[in-house]
Amino acid sequence: MTETIEIEDKGSAVDHVVDAIRRLMRERNLGVGDALPSEIDLAAMFSTSRNTVREAIRILKAYGIVESRQKVGAVITDRRQQALMELFSFALDISTESFLDIQGFRRLIEVNLCDMLFETINDGDIARLEAINDAMRLAPELSDAADFDFKFHAALVGFANNRTLSQVYGILQPLLQRLMEAGKRTRVAVDASYLEHCDIIAALKQRDRIAYSYHMNRHLHAGLQFIEQDRAALDN
Repeated sequence: MTETIEIEDKGSAVDHVVDAIRRLMRERNLGVGDALPSEIDLAAMFSTSRNTVREAIRILKAYGIVESRQKVGAVITDRRQQALMELFSFALDISTESFLDIQGFRRLIEVNLCDMLFETINDGDIARLEAINDAMRLAPELSDAADFDFKFHAALVGFANNRTLSQVYGILQPLLQRLMEAGKRTRVAVDASYLEHCDIIAALKQRDRIAYSYHMNRHLHAGLQFIEQDRAALDN
């Protein structure tokens, strides 16, 4: 028998279905990555039309609570934090101070990952880092190069097999990419990042803690020179 959830007969039918779906998510303890029942099943559960359910799901998509996936249907997501970070990154003035603050946070994570990485990283992971780094160097647009730069560091964090750190980098993606774009205004900057990544990869291959820490620290600080050059150009 199809489960039926009663919806109070007041206000907008779509609003009630939105509330009912959110209540269903709580009652069934559904989390990010879980799929909602089909539109047909939801319509039967809530004693409403499929069109009303479809409109309710459209609203939940706009809120960043669900997304559509082919052959799966509506899947629970949570882009609200990312949307907030996108807004924050748009408003952030990339200054020397903000650069040092953000890179200081990254340094606490990425420099101190070496022991975890030495235990978990394998030849396939190294090959992926090399492929991303090559794609960054060959990217036709500087904005594409910044995107590959983020992918390089996100992959590095992911290889440590710490889910929380990977989620943090996912949330911070808009902010970090804006910072990387600010530090890659020229092809010279991209080429410099490519060589620094090569040094980091070499240290990972050799499981050399001192070399990894040195090259990662140097890399995270290197972009500052290009930001300072931009500032000086604006002042003149």
